[in-house]
Amino acid sequence: MKNVLCLNKIAAIGTDLLDKSVYNVGTEVASPDAIMVRSAAMHEMEFGAELKAIARAGAGVNNIPVDRCAKEGIVVFNTPGANANGVKELAVCALMLASRDIAGAMKWAETLAGTEGVAKAVEAGKSKFAGVEVKGKTLGIIGLGAIGALVANAGVALGMKVIGCDPFMSVDAAWKLDPAVEKAATFAEVFEKADYISLHVPATKDTKGMINAESIATMKNGVRVINLARADLVNNADIKAAIADGKVAKYVTDFPTEETVGVDGIVAIPHLGASTAESEDNCAVMAALQLDEFLRNGNIKNSVNFPNLEMARSAEHRICVLHAAGDDMVAKITGENFFDYEVVIATPDMMGVVGRLGRVLGPKGLMPNPKAGTVTMNVAQAVKESKAGRIEYRLDKTNIIHCPVGKASFGAEKIEENFNALLSAIVKAKPAAAKGQYIRSCVIASTMGPGVKLNPAKLMEL
Repeated sequence: MKNVLCLNKIAAIGTDLLDKSVYNVGTEVASPDAIMVRSAAMHEMEFGAELKAIARAGAGVNNIPVDRCAKEGIVVFNTPGANANGVKELAVCALMLASRDIAGAMKWAETLAGTEGVAKAVEAGKSKFAGVEVKGKTLGIIGLGAIGALVANAGVALGMKVIGCDPFMSVDAAWKLDPAVEKAATFAEVFEKADYISLHVPATKDTKGMINAESIATMKNGVRVINLARADLVNNADIKAAIADGKVAKYVTDFPTEETVGVDGIVAIPHLGASTAESEDNCAVMAALQLDEFLRNGNIKNSVNFPNLEMARSAEHRICVLHAAGDDMVAKITGENFFDYEVVIATPDMMGVVGRLGRVLGPKGLMPNPKAGTVTMNVAQAVKESKAGRIEYRLDKTNIIHCPVGKASFGAEKIEENFNALLSAIVKAKPAAAKGQYIRSCVIASTMGPGVKLNPAKLMEL
C-alpha cells in the first residue's frame, strides 16, 4: 500500500481516482509516500525518506519548499490550467470593478433600505459612482501562461487593445493567443502603454514587488491595476500612495491584507480566484492523476522542480532515477569540446548553469532560448519536437529573418519543402496590425556564399 496524506480538503472526485487497493488516502496518514495539498504551509515541515511526491491542487507553489524538495528527490507537481477558466472569469469581473465603483454603489444602495422614494434617490445619487468603459482601452497582460492567455483573449473579445509580455512563453502557448494580442519585449513596455494592467506571473525573486513606486511612475496617469496572481507582486505602500495622488485610479486585488482593506480606491476580493466548484474538482482530478502516474510508472507531468518525463512500460518493474546535472556537464563541454548534438534543451532553473556556456554555445547557435521552446519544464515535448523537426528563426533589430533551410547533403526537393514550411510559418505569424507588403525581400544563399534574390510577390503565391 502507498500512503497519501491530504493536508487540506481535496475534492473527492480527485481522491476517488486513487485505487483503494493500492493507496491509503487520508488526513491522518503516517509516513506518506505522497502528499496532496492546497494552501497548507509546508516550509517548516520535515519530510520522511519515503516521501516521493507532493501534488499541489492549484497552480502556485509558494507554500511548498520546492528547492529543498528537489535536493531531497521529492517531485513537486502543480495543476496548471485546471483553475484557469475560473480565474479568467474573475479577471473579467475585476475589469468591471476597476472601471466603475460597483462595490461602492451596492453598499450605498443598501443604505436606502427602509426609506421612501428609493427610485428618486437612486437617480439623484448614481452619478458619483459613474466610471469608464473598457472597450477601446489598452489591457496589459503580465504573464501569458494558462490564465494570462485566457484573460488576453477575453480582452480582445471585449473590444480592448491587448498587449502582453512573457519571457518564458512557449510556442504552444503562443498559438493559443488571439492574433490581435500584441507581444511586448519587456514588462516595462506593457507598463508604459496600458490603461489596465493585469498580473499573471508567479512570485519569484524577479517579480516580487514588481509593481512599486518606480514601475508605477512609468505608467499612464489613471492606470487601473488588477492582481489575481500573488499578493507580494505589488508593494502595498507604493500602490496606496499612487492611489492617493491620483496616479492609479483603482487597484483590484484578490489578496486582502491589513494594509489594503477599507482603503478608498482599492477593491479587495477575499481570494476567490479559483473558488468555483469546477476549479476545485479540476485541480483535484489533475493532481490525483499526476500522482498516480508517477507513483505507479515513474512518469512526470507538470512538475515544477523536475523536467517532464514519459516512457511506456516495457517490463513489470522499473526504476526512476532522479539526477542533477550541472557543473559536470559544463566541464565536459568546455574541457572536452563535447559538441556531439544539434540541440540544447534546458529547464529554467538550469539557465544559471547553462549561462556560463554562452560564449561556447552561442556562436554555434546552440544556446537554449525560451522563445525557441528550448528553455522549458516540458523537456519531453521539446525533445519530441526537435526530433520531428521544428521551424525556428530569429528576427534581428532591422526586421530581417535569418533561418537555415537545409544542408549540403539535402536534395532540391527537401530544401524546397523546408523553404515552403518556413514561409508558411512566417506568414501565419503575421501580426494582425501589420499593414502593406509583409515580405519586402528574400535572399537564399549557401553558407558564406553569394545570395540569390527571390521575388517576394511570387513567394506569396506559393
